[in-house]
Amino acid sequence: MDSDWLKQLPQTINEASGRLLQISEEASRVPVAEGKWSPKQIVGHLIDSAANNHQRFVRAQFSDDLVFPGYEQEAWVEVQRYNDEPWHDLIQLWRQYNLHLCHVMSSIPDEVRMKSRSRHNLDRIAWQLVDADNPVTLEYFMRDYAGHLQHHLNQIFK
Repeated sequence: MDSDWLKQLPQTINEASGRLLQISEEASRVPVAEGKWSPKQIVGHLIDSAANNHQRFVRAQFSDDLVFPGYEQEAWVEVQRYNDEPWHDLIQLWRQYNLHLCHVMSSIPDEVRMKSRSRHNLDRIAWQLVDADNPVTLEYFMRDYAGHLQHHLNQIFK
């Protein structure tokens, strides 16, 4: 199994943390484009994503399907008022949570991670959606998480 992506994810997280810390508190509140989230809100969204996917990755180990509740991303960011949080604290929470998720993901046995699941709702909750008729693996969903994380970091760093 090609697990290079999973071995590289902690390095990506640590490098991104360093780059994020170079953004000033003031600049972290400024939307990346008109009508878009600020870096603080994007990192907050990534914290929400980590929280939701943490329980998904754990629950998937005890289930034959990949069917999970979704969440209202915009509403979560709005009600948590991430722009009011200290930038350094958000980065630290995001970093630590994602390093823990790396540990969780790397601890999942190959047979669980690679097991084909015909019942899923990744046609609704994945970043890169999968047709409901196509079987998927937990590996796919975890890679999708990593891709989503990188996508949002790219938004901040562009």
